[in-house]
Amino acid sequence: MTNSSERVEEQQLRFVERARAAGVRHIVYLSQLHAARNSPVRFLHYHAVVEHAISDSGMAFTHLRPNLYMQGLLKFRFSIKSEGQMMTPAGNAPVSIVDVRDIAAAVAAALTQSGHEGKIYDITGPESLTHAEIASQLSTALGKQITFVDIPDAAMRGALLSFGFPAWQADGLVEDYAHYRRGEAAAVSQAVPDVTGRPARSFRDFAADYKHAFLS
Repeated sequence: MTNSSERVEEQQLRFVERARAAGVRHIVYLSQLHAARNSPVRFLHYHAVVEHAISDSGMAFTHLRPNLYMQGLLKFRFSIKSEGQMMTPAGNAPVSIVDVRDIAAAVAAALTQSGHEGKIYDITGPESLTHAEIASQLSTALGKQITFVDIPDAAMRGALLSFGFPAWQADGLVEDYAHYRRGEAAAVSQAVPDVTGRPARSFRDFAADYKHAFLS
């Protein structure tokens, strides 16, 4: 895992080659759900390129492909607190959003337990929710009305740039949301319980645990 930048594919491919040369035996790679070399989404494309490099390296591998992070919604906390709105270009498509604590647990299992070599895991939450449903569950947890507002891609990009996101990353996130909007991230997997031995956290669990972060 590296920081997200326009150099990320180059950096990760260099790491794979140096790991192989150094005799590393097993790489656990944090990828993204539906990584594919022919994807129009830059993040999905580069993850697939790196996945293939690892798989072809001769080292054992475990590829973890999480969906949209629940904790990623914290970037909307300012508009949620001040305006009671969550604004994204997500449309009405459901997304099997996942808690990063479950991703971390799957990573730990893959690193410390045998039997995960050669496996690719789609890491999702236990249900698929639209952003309107996410806003409704946030409303219950926070004790105030939160409304989902479906905004144009250009508005999302402008907001991200105003927050200090680099243009490459802002454009990639807009592509991600177009991917969600097309209904391509709705599938629910059983990877979290299968790998960690415990159920995946629901969005209600997340909202209850993080309600103070949304209101602070």
